[in-house]
Amino acid sequence: MSLDAAIAAFAVGAVVCLGTSWLLVTRLERVGERLGFSEALLGMLAALAADTPEITSAVAALGHHERAVGAGVVIGSNVFNLAALLGLGAVVGGRLGLHRKVVLLGGAVALWIATVCLITAEHVIGPTTGFGMALAVLVAYVLVLGSRRSGLRRLPLPSRWTSWVASAVDEEELELVVAIRPKRGTPRDALTALGALVIVVAAAVSMERGASTLGHRYSVPGIVVGGLVLAAVTSLPNAVAAVYLAAKGRGAAAFSTALNSNTLNVVVGLLLPAIFIGLGTASGQTILITGAYLGLTVLTLGLAYAERGLRRWAGWVIIAGYGAFVVGLLAIS
Repeated sequence: MSLDAAIAAFAVGAVVCLGTSWLLVTRLERVGERLGFSEALLGMLAALAADTPEITSAVAALGHHERAVGAGVVIGSNVFNLAALLGLGAVVGGRLGLHRKVVLLGGAVALWIATVCLITAEHVIGPTTGFGMALAVLVAYVLVLGSRRSGLRRLPLPSRWTSWVASAVDEEELELVVAIRPKRGTPRDALTALGALVIVVAAAVSMERGASTLGHRYSVPGIVVGGLVLAAVTSLPNAVAAVYLAAKGRGAAAFSTALNSNTLNVVVGLLLPAIFIGLGTASGQTILITGAYLGLTVLTLGLAYAERGLRRWAGWVIIAGYGAFVVGLLAIS
């Protein structure tokens, strides 16, 4: 691919991808509403739709044996999400109010996924094992979100545990209902979502190919191309939506969007394709980027739990953490 073609592929792919992602998210939410999804499941569906650019770019890079780019897109997007969705959201909104049970429920899943991502990327366990460990928790989480209180109480667990989980889900539902309750969808919305999905996938592949070509042309390491450039660009739809929710005082919706997005990125965009393609060898950059993802997740959840949300100062701390990650990655690349 020539230099001009690479620039055009990246620029056009980015514009089309970002522009169409919002259409995909809104139409899929309407389809989910027609199917009777709960608010929490609608949030998960919206996160999956908004993650399409990241996931597609990562899979495309892995498919072209650009493993550093592929891993960088997914993990770098997750670090960016914490800074842009929650850090910037807290700065813009002044405070993201959260129930502690919501932080613990979503945070437990987020920490598990981040830990599995780290030990898999460092080849402590294989991709198949890592995928299985992450998928088991994700499926259980989705089932919990989609269950009614009566269904949760029938789980073979101590009644005190099921009551706690049920109340945590209820609190999250109450926070999300105002933020993401869309209108009921039609078959036309389903067709529109399908067409938007095809466009987003094609645009994301074009964007990834252009960025990778430019990286090779100017000797930019793949981990930087994926972990900083593509990670930030592909995460913009989620960031815009989360900052909007934060400005409207819907802290739980922004929190859910960030954590669900990160979880789906790792499971679908990294671990699943790695089973068939592999992850390549571990490196200093890989250690830094996966460690930053886990570390910033711990920091964000700790602040959110201690303060029953994220205040403006905490948002600046998270953003500063992302800045330190960027400087460190550039320094060792």
